[in-house]
Amino acid sequence: MNNQPDTNTIWIFGYGSLIWNPGFDAAERSLARAPGYERSFCLRSLVHRGTPEAPGLVLALNAGQGGCDGVAFAVRAGQETEVMAYLRARELVTSAYLEREISLELADGRCVQAVTYVIDRHHDQYCGALTLEEQARIIAQATGGRGPNSDYLFNTAAHLHELGIPDTLLDALVARVRELMR
Repeated sequence: MNNQPDTNTIWIFGYGSLIWNPGFDAAERSLARAPGYERSFCLRSLVHRGTPEAPGLVLALNAGQGGCDGVAFAVRAGQETEVMAYLRARELVTSAYLEREISLELADGRCVQAVTYVIDRHHDQYCGALTLEEQARIIAQATGGRGPNSDYLFNTAAHLHELGIPDTLLDALVARVRELMR
């Protein structure tokens, strides 16, 4: 097991929709943990999963206790510029995310630096104090350019389950959104 940093490859950390829709063909993918971060629905979506008039909610990475489990993607050599341009166009639409390089622990024991997108807590789209009920009501009703907000939640939760990544808060949110949509 080699836990020396890999400095020749650009890694991307996915904790939400990047898990199931990275938008690029990775050279390698691995389960990964981002120590000191947590995934939460704390970002109002004005484009992809909501509108300015009726914002949705999407996941963001936030400083927190423990760690966030997700997927690390190694960018293919020669595709770095193209992949980073694509991700920036996708993730930095409203500047509510900050592009950061963080340390990851891969499932095989390697430690790598990875690019990811964390919430800017000073941005007006940040909404970290919403209750689960408030989150569920927004997600059950919102729709944006990429479709219903509920699809984003359901796809993310389903893929986390497929990967064996537990997330009890997401599971509770899925259950409540399904109740509200009945």
